[in-house]
Amino acid sequence: MEDVWIMDSGCSRHKTGHCNWFSSLNPVSTNEYITFGDNGQGKVMGVGSVSLSAKLSLREVAFVQNLGFNLVSTSQLLDEGFEVRFKKGACCVFDAEETLVCSLLPFGQVFRVNLTSVSGPARCLVASPSADIWKWHRRLGHLSFDLLVRLSSMGLIRGLPKLRAEKDLVCHPCRHGKMFVASHIPVSQVITSYPGELLHMDTVGHARVASVSGKWYVLVVVDDFSRFSWVFFMEFKDEAFGFVRDLVLRLRNESHKAMRAIRSDNGGEFRNSHFENFCRDLGLEHQFSSPYTPPQNGVVERKNRTLVEMARTMLNEHRTLRRFWAEVVNTACYIANRIFLRAFLGKTSYELRFGRQPSVKHLRAFSCRCFVLKKAGHLDKFESRCLDGIFLVYASSSRAFRVWILEAKQVVETCEVSFDETMPCTTPAFELSGDDEEGTPIFEDEEGAVNDGDAGATAPAAAPAPSATSSDDEGGPLPTASSSLPRRQAHARLDPARTRGEVTSEIVPSRQPRDVSHALSDPNWVNAMHEELENFERNHVWDLVEPPPNCRPIGTKWVFKNKQGEDGMVVTNKSRLVAQGFSQKEGIDYEETFALVARLEAIRILLAFAASKSFKLQQMDVKSAFLNGFIEEEVYVRQSPGFESARFLDRVYKLRKALYGLKQAPRAWYARLKSFLLKSGFVMGSEDKTLFLLSRGGDTLIVMIYVDDIIFGGSSHALVSSFAEQMSREFEMSLMGELQFFLGLQIKQGLEGTFVHQAKYTRDILKKFNMGDSKPMTTPMSTNTALDAHEDGEAVDQKEF
Repeated sequence: MEDVWIMDSGCSRHKTGHCNWFSSLNPVSTNEYITFGDNGQGKVMGVGSVSLSAKLSLREVAFVQNLGFNLVSTSQLLDEGFEVRFKKGACCVFDAEETLVCSLLPFGQVFRVNLTSVSGPARCLVASPSADIWKWHRRLGHLSFDLLVRLSSMGLIRGLPKLRAEKDLVCHPCRHGKMFVASHIPVSQVITSYPGELLHMDTVGHARVASVSGKWYVLVVVDDFSRFSWVFFMEFKDEAFGFVRDLVLRLRNESHKAMRAIRSDNGGEFRNSHFENFCRDLGLEHQFSSPYTPPQNGVVERKNRTLVEMARTMLNEHRTLRRFWAEVVNTACYIANRIFLRAFLGKTSYELRFGRQPSVKHLRAFSCRCFVLKKAGHLDKFESRCLDGIFLVYASSSRAFRVWILEAKQVVETCEVSFDETMPCTTPAFELSGDDEEGTPIFEDEEGAVNDGDAGATAPAAAPAPSATSSDDEGGPLPTASSSLPRRQAHARLDPARTRGEVTSEIVPSRQPRDVSHALSDPNWVNAMHEELENFERNHVWDLVEPPPNCRPIGTKWVFKNKQGEDGMVVTNKSRLVAQGFSQKEGIDYEETFALVARLEAIRILLAFAASKSFKLQQMDVKSAFLNGFIEEEVYVRQSPGFESARFLDRVYKLRKALYGLKQAPRAWYARLKSFLLKSGFVMGSEDKTLFLLSRGGDTLIVMIYVDDIIFGGSSHALVSSFAEQMSREFEMSLMGELQFFLGLQIKQGLEGTFVHQAKYTRDILKKFNMGDSKPMTTPMSTNTALDAHEDGEAVDQKEF
């Protein structure tokens, strides 16, 4: 029966036990067996294609061990688009175009394929149509085979012959050039049997705007069985481990049933030694989706979409500021756990997790107007009894609400609150402004980018784990975005010109990165680092060279600082690349280091002098001042961390000018600035070498130097403006206007005089010791107390007080 193919209407697939029929055969890795009619079994050894005639090629034919017959499956032919017609004494097979491709002859009680036309020479010609279609496939720019066959049959193109394609043609260049994400079959059953058996997790972010508490990322965790979800807000992605660890331990304590596995993508925040060790210690399986294949982690990916869509809708409904995105995502998670039904089980996620139906009686509309009762100890008889606020989210540790107080611009947690859901917030301080346009995505990767982390990357060391909270109790806790909490992320080295200016935020992040790896994950800090490196280029600070023999290059380090205004708010981010000057050797790469700076007493005298002469002092700042100072020694430094040259990793920078951190840098900058001022006609003070005077006609200009901060003023406005323009031509300056805040002193210059105070410093001390809400007093001591001089006491230096 080796040369006979039998049509079998009861057979589910084409089968043969003779390998010589295959034009192509691929081995299979699964242990699949076929049961015969006599209850015997044969193993499926491979799957391939068989050509029965010039017009009929069978695909997905199983090569079955010990099978004595060659069987053609009627149902498989129908699935492949052929038509099988049975008539008295005959059976015919037609293709989709009603062309006869094969006839079958009676063979006892069955039909066998007529192979009389498939003699030896004819079989060799079966490959001819394939060769022809391959030629035209390449000629027509790798046009798809299906479209190519359709075009050839329609006669719309002259010179294109009639073509026919085999079913299993594969063009490798087409696969490489045109491959796309295939659709994934949705899970149509519940694969777990109890809550907590399997957890799905993923991170969302980087957000376009920092949250109220300075968070940039969301960790979303979903229980597979109940679809109950938790959200945790992070400043850095590597905080994910701490949240997951605490959640897993808490769930293990809550249930007597064992947690089996966690599932995530390949992001560095998940694929690292911390997760590996933790899962090994607890006996958990850590499952990973294929790199850049989000549908394989589809449970949490779908939850991400649901939460973000809910959050975006609620934000846009009342035109709420994007900085409240964490609060609204939090609220969306709280609501979703109580309203969405688990597919195939017909219950809410809340009921599947806790065994009781959820209540929504306490829910309120996000962003509705509310009124918070004031504390009795802070009220007088006729003062209003409440504060206007906006409802944000449900509290995490109590049955309370978190409310944004409009007047104080802060979040409070209270249960003494009443709501007016008919009155949405229309306060300008709470509405969209600037970059917070309606419809703007909350997160940067919302617009279709696949975010699977860096496949195979490793994350920085995890931060100390903050406490994890969740919406477990009815009407109660959720993780909060504004509470006090103790920022995918391994990083590829960045091209200094790659991400410059990508993100503009409405508010400046208040938290400083712990190290360069965290800074590289935040576009605001990346921009600040680019600005620093651009200063290096503009000022011709260094040259990349081969290290000379016996070279001792000095290391470099990034230093990050938030620059604050007089009100304590962060004004800008400052990134400074500094040299590790502690490794310098005196006499080798530096000589003298001393540089003068203005004394605080001299600044107070200058303030008094300016007030007496009725002119106002101005302030300017030299950007990257030390980069303007020339150095005499031969100094080499290593390349900046995170911005190393990929082509010249072994090279070092030879400095032309001073770098922050070098022992001689302050002296080099002072020498450069002093030389410029003296050449411009200034006279240096005889007692204070940081004071410079310029006399022109009857007018005088005074300049005082404190490193890179310059205070100046004069009796002539034209002279002051001329000096500012002159400095801006020589150096890159930041003109800051009237002197208002300097070395911790808050300065107010007016017609009635100059006033110096330290209100910010006082507020900072009160905040440090949690006394901001303490009852104030007009003076710490009674004004009626009589004091006597201590005649025998030791005299003190009044300047200290």
